[in-house]
Amino acid sequence: MIGIIGAMPQEINQLVDMMEDRKVLEKARMKFISGKLLGKDVVIVKSGVGKVNAAVCTQILADSYSVDAVINTGVAGSLENRIDIGDIVVSTDAVQHDVEATIWGYEPGEIPMMKKKAFAADKALRKLTVSVCREVNPDISVFEGRIASGDQFISGQEQKERIAETFSAYCAEMEGCAIAQAAWLNGIPFVIIRAISDKADNSAEMDYNEFEKQAIEHTVKLLLALIPRM
Repeated sequence: MIGIIGAMPQEINQLVDMMEDRKVLEKARMKFISGKLLGKDVVIVKSGVGKVNAAVCTQILADSYSVDAVINTGVAGSLENRIDIGDIVVSTDAVQHDVEATIWGYEPGEIPMMKKKAFAADKALRKLTVSVCREVNPDISVFEGRIASGDQFISGQEQKERIAETFSAYCAEMEGCAIAQAAWLNGIPFVIIRAISDKADNSAEMDYNEFEKQAIEHTVKLLLALIPRM
């Protein structure tokens, strides 16, 4: 079974509408919708925004559904000028840009006593995702790179530059690394897909509402082509 997580309803609603044989489990104030999508067994869930929601959601997918893989879909702010609004970033790995214990000798983003900073996406799933995305979204650019997560909406140039320089990340958002860490702890392959909805700078508030819908259309198109091939 494939677990699909989106933080917001607009990121998953089109997929849920296409499901067959739907069953709903309510747990931790989340609705887990299982059934068939394009011939595959899937469970789709809106986690809500932020790292805690995302981690709890992933753990329930592991415990209640024993999912074989987790796909996290959503939007993010670009941290590189070459990555434009509407483009897609597929995770090589994910880090938490708001984890800070350097006073004890840890690197920025390194989780104390875990000796772990970055969580790598499944290589085969990542490569398949990139290949399918280039096939079905030929009008945009697709990038493989690091995704930086934190419980902040990044909208200032100074924040953007710090995260980009410190972590060599391609985009910033609020759930991916929590899902990655929970998946890693449970030994579940994962990949994070992020469509760029803003430039993560002083224009972010203006850009977000205008371009979010466009960005989500690209991820939905990708998932509808990816899922049957998994």
